[in-house]
Amino acid sequence: MNIPEGFLFSAISCGIRRKDRLDLGFILCQDKATSAGVFTKNTVKAVPVIIGKRHIKERFARAIIVNSGVANACTGSEGFLGAEKILAELSNLLRIKKEEILPASTGVIGEPLPVEKIIPKLPDLIQGLSPENYTDFARAIMTTDTFPKVVLKQTKNDIVILGIAKGAGMIAPNMATMLGFVLTDGRIEKEDLQKLLNKAVDESFNKITVDGDMSTNDTVYALASNRKEIKDWKEFETYFTEVCRELARMIVRDGEGASKVIKVIVKGAKTKREAEILARAVAESPLVKTAFYGADLNWGRIYSALGKTQIPFDPEEIEIYLNNIPWVRNFKVEAEEEVLRKEMAKEDVEILIKLKRGKQSSWIMTCDLTEEYIKINASYRS
Repeated sequence: MNIPEGFLFSAISCGIRRKDRLDLGFILCQDKATSAGVFTKNTVKAVPVIIGKRHIKERFARAIIVNSGVANACTGSEGFLGAEKILAELSNLLRIKKEEILPASTGVIGEPLPVEKIIPKLPDLIQGLSPENYTDFARAIMTTDTFPKVVLKQTKNDIVILGIAKGAGMIAPNMATMLGFVLTDGRIEKEDLQKLLNKAVDESFNKITVDGDMSTNDTVYALASNRKEIKDWKEFETYFTEVCRELARMIVRDGEGASKVIKVIVKGAKTKREAEILARAVAESPLVKTAFYGADLNWGRIYSALGKTQIPFDPEEIEIYLNNIPWVRNFKVEAEEEVLRKEMAKEDVEILIKLKRGKQSSWIMTCDLTEEYIKINASYRS
């Protein structure tokens, strides 16, 4: 399958971390691209997020530049000055408006961009542009990721959608450090693309959590090169959202130190918001996550996590299912422990929690919590 028409990619090593590792990625649209963006809701926002929120107001964009290794967050005026120097140099080389370039960064907080390493490499970055280099771009934006995250889909009318993301830790709903880029050759107005992106993010990246920590740098950009007419909007919307969902699942699968993916579903809540709060409480509980890592049938931890939300419910009315197998009802275990333990030990696990308060439901996807998560994050900077 071909990539979306009109896009070129490049990736190089600037030596931000190691000389032999790709750490600077670039996307160029050959035409003016319709653009949209969604950003972290963290009060502490990185420099590229602040600049990106300004630049995304432009009707069109031409390029995205991403570095890994340094977040350029909590860097003050020095961080802004460095980022603006890089964008100004890139705009001069490409002869496009600086505001048409969308920045993103990921890595260690508190360290500014090494401008002296990046600017001399920008001509090489431009010279290396090619439609085939999207996988190198995906590798260049990785930090603790163990594999590049790429999804490619094509509608029946040959509209192509390419999704690229990075993320493994510091992932929480409300933009779950993650970066995402969704590119298409469909023809879309800016307002429609922004609405589509908002909706897709709510059904994907905002439905995952690895550790409950929200990053300062979370960013998702969408660009449309407007090469092809979209004849079936509903079909296109479905594919676009599915690209985001698959990327989100990859992020959870690659959660730092994770050995399994856990989907928590809550049904029978009074409101959708109530269902989401309850599901998130279970998905983000370290006690629940460690129990699933050890295949320990400690169902009391699920009740405790639900109860800490202080949402009123009758605990005796709650039913819990494990991979569709009845687990707990009226505080009693319904199935053989050996059967349940085998299910809990699987790489993909689903917890269904039924209440009797209403008809609303929600879900959150998470992963287990292992010793490896601690090892990774205890030495992330060093």
